[in-house]
Formats: sequence, structure tokens, C-alpha cells
Amino acid sequence: MNVTTKQTVNSPLILIIISTNSHFPLGFFKPLSESSHFWFHFLGVHCFKMVSKWKKMKLALSLNLCTYLPRTLEEEPPSSALNSAERLSDAALLSPLNWPMTPTPSYRTRLSRSISKSSKQTCSICLTKMKEGCGHAIFTAECSHMFHFHCIASNVKHGNHVCPVCRAQWKEIPIQKPSLDLPYYPFDRSNNDAAIRLIRCLPPSQRAVNQGHPEPAIFDDDERLEKQIVFAGETDVLKKKNRDSVRMVDMEMYPEVSAVPQSKSCENFDVLVHLKAVTGDQISQYRRAPIDLVTVLDISGSMGGTKLALLKRAMGFVIQNLGSSDRLSVIAFSSTARRLFPLTRMSDAGRQQALQAVNSLVANGGTNIVDGLRKGAKVMEDRRERNSVASIILLSDGRDTYTTNHPDPSYKVMLPQIPVHSFGFGSDHDASVMHSVSEFSGGTFSFIESESVIQDALAQCIGGLLSVAVQELRVEVEGVCPSVRLSSIKAGSYSSLVTGDGHSGLVDLGDLYADEERDFLVSINIPVEEDGHTPLLKLRCLYIDPLTKEITTVESHVLQIRRPEYVAEEEVVPIEVVRQRNRFLAAEAMAQARTLAENGDLEAAVKAIENFRLVLAETVAAKSCDRFCVALDSELKEMQGRMRSSHVYEASGRAYILSGLSSHSWQRATARGYSMDFVQAYQTPSMAEMLRRSQAMLLVSPSHQRLIQPLLSFASQPKPR
Repeated sequence: MNVTTKQTVNSPLILIIISTNSHFPLGFFKPLSESSHFWFHFLGVHCFKMVSKWKKMKLALSLNLCTYLPRTLEEEPPSSALNSAERLSDAALLSPLNWPMTPTPSYRTRLSRSISKSSKQTCSICLTKMKEGCGHAIFTAECSHMFHFHCIASNVKHGNHVCPVCRAQWKEIPIQKPSLDLPYYPFDRSNNDAAIRLIRCLPPSQRAVNQGHPEPAIFDDDERLEKQIVFAGETDVLKKKNRDSVRMVDMEMYPEVSAVPQSKSCENFDVLVHLKAVTGDQISQYRRAPIDLVTVLDISGSMGGTKLALLKRAMGFVIQNLGSSDRLSVIAFSSTARRLFPLTRMSDAGRQQALQAVNSLVANGGTNIVDGLRKGAKVMEDRRERNSVASIILLSDGRDTYTTNHPDPSYKVMLPQIPVHSFGFGSDHDASVMHSVSEFSGGTFSFIESESVIQDALAQCIGGLLSVAVQELRVEVEGVCPSVRLSSIKAGSYSSLVTGDGHSGLVDLGDLYADEERDFLVSINIPVEEDGHTPLLKLRCLYIDPLTKEITTVESHVLQIRRPEYVAEEEVVPIEVVRQRNRFLAAEAMAQARTLAENGDLEAAVKAIENFRLVLAETVAAKSCDRFCVALDSELKEMQGRMRSSHVYEASGRAYILSGLSSHSWQRATARGYSMDFVQAYQTPSMAEMLRRSQAMLLVSPSHQRLIQPLLSFASQPKPR
């Protein structure tokens, strides 16, 4: 229902439209009086009382920006408000000026408090204050919003002919002059001249990103890696560290029981192998490994409005937290995919250009995930130089509308040997495809039910990628006693192999973040033994140091068990072994439930999970209130609730289960559900620190605005409890 009212008492006539529809289309309305010189609009404003809202409405009119009018205490919240996020302009959401004052448990609450500042004070593209007399031309658009001329000209080069703040269609388009090619940098006025001189010394390929130019056939235009400054003796220190075998990985083995009677033989005797990467404090002594990151972003029509605005804001957070040695490239895809800019170092200049490119994105068209992934893989394959760590991030809210006739596109052919961490938004994304892409490439799949936690989910992922401690980790397991044989290795999604004679096996674990842990179970047979002990297994660990590129080999002690004549009473299985058994059994139950649900038997799927929950409750770990087991049971209960009907399963159940499978099979944190209150058993201190940064963005004055310092050291990070 729409209601039209007028004010006619000694003031310009104003047309006000109030809609009960939370999806009311964005529009502009001119005042009825020619003497008025302002336009205004509202985004899906809910019913409000004219008297109580008049002051807030005048504020919105004076700011000339979209705003959200919160309900008063006596008003009941409309039902649609619980399912839709408050809408703000893309530029307002991307700007740090509108980030929340303090972290709160609810991201939506923080979002609703964000109110846009006047565009006359701050350029909504470069996010810095506009001052007269600073040598930068200012462009005033037809809709009265103001920007630095070079910023809006760069925006136009990306194909945008609408106002970034209010989305007004422009008739007069600013054209970039060659003399205004330099970007604007948020330095103090005293340092501006030196900064500009430095940028002018750079080659043109390092100053400019791909703004509206045809893409090259080969993406070999990646920015050269920064030459690392090697201090006197630093190389020797790193080599000495490697020679002395200072372990970057700690290894432990836990037998199922510590003693087996001499006259007894055992089949399928479990030995837990536990590995943990070096802590972040040790990494900071030698600096961290730089990263090459490609983000593949969905900008199809369904990503319009709040989704795209929050995605831009999240990308702004990622850009500002990458270091000067890290390189970033952004692929945007809708009906087709295009590269916004090549792999570029995130120096001050690179960050500024990346922010401008991301803020220029406009949602339209279909969803061509295959083309986006293909182009992202091409950026990685064609690069001339390579940072030690590389990863691709895929973000999408829809299904691939260009491969509908090919339900199983050949993702394996197009993907490089680089992890793809995929993030599915909302209820319409193709969780099965995105999970398959991540599973094959060695990445994780996260389910973001509410777009309001996009930034937090990305922050957690980035926190891990910026803390890689070891690469290409391989563990070789060898039986010590000639009569001991390996029967199987349970390692989740990690590839494992047992030799034909059962004498040895190996597990490829890939890259480990600082403080990250890996566990796998080795099943062996134990023969009858008259000696007082039986040597079982020994480990050999091989990995690459991401900084020195040298291969390190570390060997473990030999695991033995006691062999007395008899055991007085049955020994209790260590809780570490029970915990990992529960993890593997839970993953099997999830996979079984998913198969049943896909076949339409939701009742059987719920029953499969319920059966395992009953088994879990009887384990030693559950009875001792082990935190991991308690969290695991809560997660399984949530999965049951998301399979109560086919509609709920299609909307969120499938994605929730697949995200849980991804997390438990890789032993790596993922996001799932409406908030970041998911299972945090695999969250490392560096992930937690980056998540804290995301939730603690402060609202600061433009004159005191500072970029977040890149994550270089972990010495100050909180320790896990």
C-alpha cells in the first residue's frame, strides 16, 4: 500500500512516498516546487509516523543521500525486516567513514547504525576528504554529489555512467584528461609532493590498472615482485635455521592403548598422528610469505543492491589488509568475465587503484561461473613471477546460467593446482558445484546465509592465507617391527596411500597456516609378541619453507607399546584418539545424510544423523564435556533442523552440510549460517585476529583516516583458550 502526502505550509511542496514493501525499487522524486533545489529518495522505507520521523527526514534531505529510518521503541518491527538487510548506497557502505563504532554480536545491528556522511566533505570513491587548494580538481555532478575529478573519471572508464552514491543517470559524463592520470593518495599534505614524485618514477604499467582497455591474450603483465631487502647476515640466519632443523612442524603419535598383552594380537589398532605448524610468534622472526591472490566476484543482476555494496566493503577490507609484497587481481563475472586489473602489489598506489576498480562494479547480467574461474586460473598460470603462496577466492550468489545443459562442467580441466576457497551467498547459489570446485582444488567451501557477514567470512579466510608456515607437507609412515602392517589411513580429504606390502604409507597435507593442526588415523595390526615391548611406527616429515624455498626433513621418535603378560584392567582410550574418531564418523554421517536427502528421503537423512548423535553421546569425550564434541553435537542438531522439509533443505540445508563437510574433512575453519558463531575448532590465532579487525572497524574523522596496517607479525595475537 502506498500513501501520498503533501506539506503546504510556508515551505516547498514535497512528495513523500511510504511503502510497506521492503523491496520498493530505488527511485528519485523531484520536489513539486521549482524553488526547491534538492532531490531525495528512500530505499524501501517502512511505515513510520510523520511527526516522530520529521526531524530524521529533514536530516536525510539535507545530506542528499540514501538513509534508513529506524523504528521507534513503540513500533512493532515488520515481518519483512527480519529477512532483509537495511539498504545503503554502495559508496557509503564501502567507505570506512560508515563502518561501525564498536563490535557487536549482530552484524545487522552495526549495519543499521551506519549513516552516510555528506558527499561534499568526502570523495565517496577514494574515501578521503576533499579540500580546496590541495591541487585536485573537484567534479560536481548533476545530482549535486561531489568527487575528485580523477576519481570519477576513473570510475567512468570502467563503464559507469551513474552516480556512485545515488545511482542517478548522468547526461554529462566527466572525461579523464591525460594530465590527470595520477590517482589521489590519502597522505598528509606535507608528504603529498614526495609521494607524487615517487609514483611518477614508476613505469606506466605499475601506475595504472586495466581501466576499460582490451584484455591481453596472455596475462603476463603481472607487476614485478618487490625486491626483498636482505639485511646483513639474514640469509645466513635463515640457512642456519634450516641446517639446525628448527622444526616448523611438531609431530606426536597417540596409540589406542599403551599396553597390549603378549599373547594377544590386534587388528585395526588405531594410532593417531598429530601435527601442528609453528606458532605465529616464530614466523614473525623471519617475516611471513607473500601471497598472490585472485578474487573471482559475481556481479550478476542478483547481486545488486545491498549484496554488491557489502561485497565492495568486504573487498575494501581485504585490500587494506594485504601487505606491499602481496599481489591482488580481481575478476568480475556476470554473463561474461573480465579482469579489472592484473596482479598488482598492494602498495599505497596499488591499494588506491584496487579500491577504485572494485567500487566501479555494477550488477547486471547472468551468472557465468565457468568463465570467471577460467579467467582467474589464467591469471595464475600466465604470471611471469610467482609469490610463494597463491590462492583463488570465488564468491557467488547464484547458479551458473551458462552451463545448464552441462550439469557437470569440466572444472577439473580449467582449475590450476591452486586452492580455490569458494563462498556461496544466500539460498540460490549452487552449493554442490562450489563445494566440488573447492574439494578438487584443495580449498574450502563456506556458506554465507546472510550477506551481512561477508566481510567477516573473508577476513577469517585472509587471516589464514597471510600466515602460511609450511608448504607441500608430506608425512611418511613406516612400520618399525617387520611383522607390523598398515591396513588403512584415514585422513579426510587429504590424499593418502598404503603400499602393497603394508610396510609403509604416506599422506599429502599441502600448506599449513601458523598454529594449524592436522590429524589422521593409521590402522595397523599388532602381532603376538613375547618381548616386553613392540616398536610400531616412526614418521618422516618433508615440507618446503615458504621463505627459503628449501626442503626440510624431520624424523620422529619410534612409537612403542608395552607388552606385559597380562593387563590388570582395560585401559581408557586417550581423548585425543576418541576426538578424531568422532570427527571422521561425523563426516561419514554427514555424507550419508546428504546422499539420502539428495534422493528425497529426508526422514532417513535425519535418522542417520540422529543415530550418530546417540553414539557420540556415549563416547568418553562427550561424557567429559569435551568442547569439540559439544560443538560437533550442536552442529549436527542444526543440520537436522535444516532437513525438516525439502524447501528448507534446498534453501540452506544442502549448503550448511557441505560447508560442515568441507571444514571437518580439511580440518580448516569455514563460515556457515547466519553469523560467525560456527564451529571454531579449527580457527587459528591469525584467523581470529583478522576476524577481530573486521568486527572492530572504528568510525574515524576523514582528516585522521588511516589504513589498517597489513598483517606482518603475529606476536601480539591472542592465544587460543
